Amino acid sequence: MTKADIVNQIAKSTGVEKIQVQAIVEAFMDSVKEAMTDGQNVYLRGFGSFIIKKRAMKVARNISKNTTITIPEHNIPAFKPSKSFIAEIK
Repeated sequence: MTKADIVNQIAKSTGVEKIQVQAIVEAFMDSVKEAMTDGQNVYLRGFGSFIIKKRAMKVARNISKNTTITIPEHNIPAFKPSKSFIAEIK
């Protein structure tokens, strides 16, 4: 499902124009990105959490050059679905 599919489905179920729904969906995604950029997690009860995971520093190999490289500690965004969401999918 794409963002356009989501916009179409919300517009159909609510009766709101697609342009307004698209603006709302874009604003939601921007809010989530902005919060995570600021180091905050986003919790949506009954849906899941957008969290920031910290990856530790590690040593890896560049196979093509046969050298070792150090990957520094870094953060990655992740989504953790709620228990009720997982139960609905099973």
